[in-house]
Amino acid sequence: MKTSLYLLLTPFLYADMFPFQTIEKANQAYEKGEFHKSVRLFKSLKNDDPVVAYDQANAQYKAGMYDEALKSYAKAKGVDEATLKHNIGNTYFKKNDFDKAIVSYENVLKIREDEDTRYNLELAKKQLEEQKKQEKKNEDKNKDEKKKEKNSKDQDKKDKQKEDEKKKEEEQKQQKQQDQQQKDEQQKSQDQQNMKDQKDKDAQKKKEKAEKNMTEEEKLRKKELSHLMKQLSREKMPTMMYQATEEKGERHDKNPW
Repeated sequence: MKTSLYLLLTPFLYADMFPFQTIEKANQAYEKGEFHKSVRLFKSLKNDDPVVAYDQANAQYKAGMYDEALKSYAKAKGVDEATLKHNIGNTYFKKNDFDKAIVSYENVLKIREDEDTRYNLELAKKQLEEQKKQEKKNEDKNKDEKKKEKNSKDQDKKDKQKEDEKKKEEEQKQQKQQDQQQKDEQQKSQDQQNMKDQKDKDAQKKKEKAEKNMTEEEKLRKKELSHLMKQLSREKMPTMMYQATEEKGERHDKNPW
């Protein structure tokens, strides 16, 4: 177990003592397509050699570590500039950052003409155009979705408003019916009261008319009758009542009381 661990750690333990061996192993791993292993070996060197940084960047690029590759390429000063910028352009291309890829490729072509670089440049331009079309399509799609969402909200708002208005109209209708019912009841009560008042008024007029048409004798008899009724209510009886003659209806000339 110790031996296996020792053998495993040996390349890293002696990396600083024998860097050329580590570089050779890193390159061998790169050639075999073992890019992550190649990256680990390059990192174990712990030096700022631009060539090592360049090789490390290439291994990182192949391993799909594009952000790390860009950092390593930035340290590869002194390496052939056209080649370096070409690889940087490729890295940006892989990141779908076609604007920066185009800039890198154009900088290469300013240094020298290169068929691969020009091909990549045209490809990056086409990809950028497609990307913008897709972005525009997505933007239009988002606008349509937002518009649909807005229309849906507006429709919901209108439906809610109509529902509220309908509810309000129904409440107003019910209130109107209640008010009318109350008004009808009040009118009915008023009519009944008016009829009662009219009857009382008619009765009073009839009474007044009857009293007006009464003879003096009838008035006196009514007055005496009223007095008698009062006496009866007091439980008193008169000693004598008046008498009238049958023929003439005249009052007895003696005091009945």
